[in-house]
Amino acid sequence: MRDQSPADASNNNWVNQFLPTPFIPYARLARLDRPIGSWLLFWPCLWGVWLAQLETGLIPLSQTFYISALFAVGAIVMRGAGCTYNDIVDRDYDGKVERTRNRPLPAGQITVKQAWAFLIVQCLIGLCVLLQFNIQTIILVVLSLAPIAIYPFMKRFTWWPQLFLGIAFNWGVFMGYAALASNLSVTVGLVYVAAIFWTIGYDTIYAHQDREDDDLIGLKSSAIRLGDKTYIALWVIYGLSALSFLAAGLMAFAGLWFYLIMGAVALHLAWQVLNTDINDSDKCLAVFKSNRILGFIIMMAFALSL
Repeated sequence: MRDQSPADASNNNWVNQFLPTPFIPYARLARLDRPIGSWLLFWPCLWGVWLAQLETGLIPLSQTFYISALFAVGAIVMRGAGCTYNDIVDRDYDGKVERTRNRPLPAGQITVKQAWAFLIVQCLIGLCVLLQFNIQTIILVVLSLAPIAIYPFMKRFTWWPQLFLGIAFNWGVFMGYAALASNLSVTVGLVYVAAIFWTIGYDTIYAHQDREDDDLIGLKSSAIRLGDKTYIALWVIYGLSALSFLAAGLMAFAGLWFYLIMGAVALHLAWQVLNTDINDSDKCLAVFKSNRILGFIIMMAFALSL
C-alpha cells in the first residue's frame, strides 16, 4: 500500500513514512499527504480575519490569533471532509484517470462504507470547531454546504467547474470576516470576488494535468474548454483578481504596505502565467503549488496595513 501513492504525492511524504498501514488510506482520503489544498482553504479565511481587523480596528490581537488558530484546524478537517466526499462521488471516474487511479477508493484500499464513516467523523470534528464561533459565522458555514455539495458534480455538466470550486473554496473570506466583525461589508465581497478569480486561475492550471483523460471519459473543465487559449484567459482572470484586491484595499483605506505587497502579488500572478506549460504536468503542478506562498503574501498585505 505504501508504494501506491497518488500520482501528485511523493512516496516519502510523512503519511507513508510514519503512519501505521491501516491509517494510510484514511490519511490519503483526507489529502493529509498533500496539504496544499488545506493552505488554499485556510488563507482566504485569514484574509477575512485581517480585513475585519483592518476595517474595525477595535479587535484585540489575541482574539484575532485565536480565531486564526480555529480556522487552521477547521481548514485541515473540512478540506479532508470535502475531499472524502468528492472521492466518494467521483470514485468511478477516478479509476479512469492516470493521476487519480491510485486514490484509496478506486485502488480498493478502502470501502465506500468506510469512507462514509470517515466523512462523518471529520464532520463531527468540524462541528466541534464550528461551535467555537459566533452565530453569524455558524450561519455562513451552514450556507456554504450547498456549493460544497454540488461542486463535485459540476464537471459533468459545465465547462467551468472551477467557478463552482471558487465559490465553495473561498467562502472562508466571509466566515473569517464575520468571526470578528459579526457582519459583512462590500469590501469583503470584493475580496471574495478576487479569491474566486484566483481559484479559477490556479485550478485551470491544475486541471491541465488531467485534460486528456477527462476529455476521454466525458468530463468537462476550463482546461479542456480553453485549450491553447489558456494563457490569454489566465492574463484576464488573474488581472481581474488583482484589480478586485486593489478595489478592496481602496474601500478599506489600506495603507501603503498593502499596495506595495499587492504589486508583488501581481508580479507573482504574471510569473504563474509565464511559467505554465499546459503540456507539462509537472510544471502545472509546481505553478499550482506556488499559490500556497501567494496566499500568505496576500494575508500579509492586509495584516501590515493595520
